Amino acid sequence: MFFKLPDWLRYEIEHRWERLAVNIRRRINAHPRLIIVVTAASVFVLSVTIVWLSWPEKVVEEVVESELEWFYDWNTGELFVAKGNLVPPIEAPSGPLPCGRPAGVRAYVFSYIDEPNESERFIGFLEKPNPAAGTDTPGGIDEGTGGAEQWGQGRLICMVGDERWVPADSEQGRAILSWVFMLNHLGERPYYCPPK
Repeated sequence: MFFKLPDWLRYEIEHRWERLAVNIRRRINAHPRLIIVVTAASVFVLSVTIVWLSWPEKVVEEVVESELEWFYDWNTGELFVAKGNLVPPIEAPSGPLPCGRPAGVRAYVFSYIDEPNESERFIGFLEKPNPAAGTDTPGGIDEGTGGAEQWGQGRLICMVGDERWVPADSEQGRAILSWVFMLNHLGERPYYCPPK
């Protein structure tokens, strides 16, 4: 059942509507240039809208993943660049460690600045596979986990200058990561700087 307006209210609404329509017609007849101005403005707005909607969108460049990664030379304390698919420890430019093992480990380099120079970057932490995890590929342990949890499995990390390697998914590993991703004095988080 629909709500029905009383006859007197319906009559009043119809009467006011007719008076409004008559007033509009009188004004149009009294000012024919007004119609031309309104029509021209409407055509202009419609044209601008059509052009704006049909203008091609800016093409977003594809994100290209770098095939190179940062590595840290334990002998010299310097960064060097190598292919990202190498599993550390790898051969470093300075040669092997005194014990004969390769001296290159994976380094994660960060900055708070968009296009940092060498002095505006810092090494957040170093990484190598955990031999106790029983895998050659870091992070390849458990298919059931994802994201940061999976990344931490099978990896040992340490900070530059610290000889103590800890599992990335341990409490000590999470403490290192928390320190690396701490906000600076401007409230910004650092982001990874890939090698160029």
